[in-house]
Amino acid sequence: MKKVYLDNASTTALRYEVIQEVTHILTENYGNPSSTHAIGRSAKVIVETSRKTIAGLINAEAREIIFTSCGTEANNWIVFSAVKDLGVKRIISSKIEHHSVLNAVEEAGKQYEIKVDYVNLLQDGSVDLTHLVQLLSEDLPTLVSLIHVNNETGTVLDLERTGRICKQYGAYFHSDTVQSMGKTALNLRELPVDFMVASAHKFHGPKGVGFAFVRKNTILKPMIYGGEQEKGFRAGTEAVHQIGGMAKALELSYANLENDKTHISDLKSYFITQLDKCFPGYKINGQNENLFYNIINVMLPLSNDKTSMILFHLDMQGIAVSRGSACQSGSVKPSHVLKEILSDEDVKKPSLRISFSHFNTKEDIDLLIAALKTL
Repeated sequence: MKKVYLDNASTTALRYEVIQEVTHILTENYGNPSSTHAIGRSAKVIVETSRKTIAGLINAEAREIIFTSCGTEANNWIVFSAVKDLGVKRIISSKIEHHSVLNAVEEAGKQYEIKVDYVNLLQDGSVDLTHLVQLLSEDLPTLVSLIHVNNETGTVLDLERTGRICKQYGAYFHSDTVQSMGKTALNLRELPVDFMVASAHKFHGPKGVGFAFVRKNTILKPMIYGGEQEKGFRAGTEAVHQIGGMAKALELSYANLENDKTHISDLKSYFITQLDKCFPGYKINGQNENLFYNIINVMLPLSNDKTSMILFHLDMQGIAVSRGSACQSGSVKPSHVLKEILSDEDVKKPSLRISFSHFNTKEDIDLLIAALKTL
């Protein structure tokens, strides 16, 4: 039985070249980057070369890239540090953020007794920027934290327009770009964003490593105290093999971006065509003109009693998809994102998130459709 993996918004398979890079570093560059001998210095070169590579790919400066263990860590650091170190007295976010932002914002509000506001959503699930302007008209030191590409629906935020609004009102702007990094061009010299985060395993790199972009001259305090690694922001010996693997993965992602985007967009169009044929009455959740090309969240015209078993049924046929964020794995609660944009009745209906990568084929989609037809 062929295994079909269509859950790339949760994690991605490593590219072969990344596996080679990680293996090479593990075997040949095992030194501690903080050591002053030759073996340590060679490891340090990998860390700093990787930093420069990543910065160059997104048109940032190397000093603006801070390596972390993942996007969740980076999001937490930025949210809490904005309050502790930058004098933020209010955070504006949305109810459809990834939980690493949603829960961090809620906790920061409680711990530091600051104001937390949530921007309204339009009917299609996108952020109401008119309401954002209204919220920002209240003169308070503010962090705006809004996800770039929603990890469940693929709804895209206009980073440039949102950043300009934030600048107009003197607010810091943080965006979780975990789903978009490596899948769309990001020019940090042009985008008015103060903070961004990424996680390597979302763009065919290793798990356990990510990075934060922190705009130069924005003074944050360390997330972990100890040594001077990561410019003193994150103490602890760097995972050289993961950092090198992440840089290689991002480099390959951008080198192959146009071809991969065309391939994946064609797959998504093919999937929609098959849905039209086999499941008339389906609905794309969060549908608007600006959904990201590799994610589609569909409500299927199936009876509600099939909702709870749909993933199990597909899994038994070797097909991996999701009903929402992998961070919600095992939860019986409905998706917090869909809960915000769908009616109470529609939330109960079977919805699936299908997310594609360049490794997928039309045969994968045919197998998924065939499996769904047996429900």
